[in-house]
Amino acid sequence: MKYRTIGTAESTRREVSVLSLGAMLFGTLTDEKTSFAILDRYVEAGGTFVDTSDNYAFWQTGSVGGESETVLGNWRRSRGIGDEIVIATKLGAAPLAPGTGYVDNGEGLSAPAIRRAVAGSKARLGMDRLDVLYAHIPDPEVELAETVREFGSLVNEGSVGLLGVSNHWAWQVERARAIARAEGLPGYELLQYQHSYLRHRIDTPSQLSPDGELGTADGNLLSMVRAERDLTLVAYSPLLGGAYVRDDKKLSPGHDHGSVKPRMAALKDVAKSSGGTVNQVVLAWMIGADVPAIPLVGASSVAQIEESLGAVDLELTEDERARLDVV
Repeated sequence: MKYRTIGTAESTRREVSVLSLGAMLFGTLTDEKTSFAILDRYVEAGGTFVDTSDNYAFWQTGSVGGESETVLGNWRRSRGIGDEIVIATKLGAAPLAPGTGYVDNGEGLSAPAIRRAVAGSKARLGMDRLDVLYAHIPDPEVELAETVREFGSLVNEGSVGLLGVSNHWAWQVERARAIARAEGLPGYELLQYQHSYLRHRIDTPSQLSPDGELGTADGNLLSMVRAERDLTLVAYSPLLGGAYVRDDKKLSPGHDHGSVKPRMAALKDVAKSSGGTVNQVVLAWMIGADVPAIPLVGASSVAQIEESLGAVDLELTEDERARLDVV
């Protein structure tokens, strides 16, 4: 395994594996026994960075979420896991009632909502302090300053280690960081966005914004990570749900555009020359990029996490990276 440091403050920064394991479907589509086996194999291979959210996976059960955190808490207790494994969770997008969703009835990012969500996550995970806490989606009803101040207070109180943000426009991220700097508070240092070798279109309206897809790592966000050395990009859905390699998994409309054919041809070419699988080439390309990302991979079987783990030691040559750099 390889590792990198996230965060900057000596009291909160952590060293984590360059490959993160997503636990989104643990406790719903992936049963507890299988989830434990995947987690065990990941940790055995040196993995130390696990990701979840307080709303995972409400859409599978009609609940308000919490199943994934519950499974992770059960695993931590059964295996005697302490702070050697960094657990990241998110808040703000859990529905307030079964049968509703985060768009029409989400918990939001007000100070009271944040306090309630943190207490719930701690209880389910069995943790006194959350290692990493993300603001999951924007809350247009709450001023950014209120969220920033509450997040910063949680860090200063010792309830949370590092702070992150997901699915916000780049201007919202920078404005929140500016508020934190001006008020001497801890700010966002991790950015969790959809990012992969096949880039998602950003110009089509989405559930969260009529102006486009705000959950995608576009040029604005990538340039911010390149310029601001305290930021870390964590990339969700790096393997596009299996669409790179499985005929039964189709690309989303946002990923299916003009650059697909030449990029897929380049991927297959580099997979052949490097000895890796197509999925491993995608992950290795991300880990070693000019603007490196920590791929956040899901898995529903030990075999799937095994393949992803193999990407960590796949070293692409300069020539192979140049071949991947196509329109």
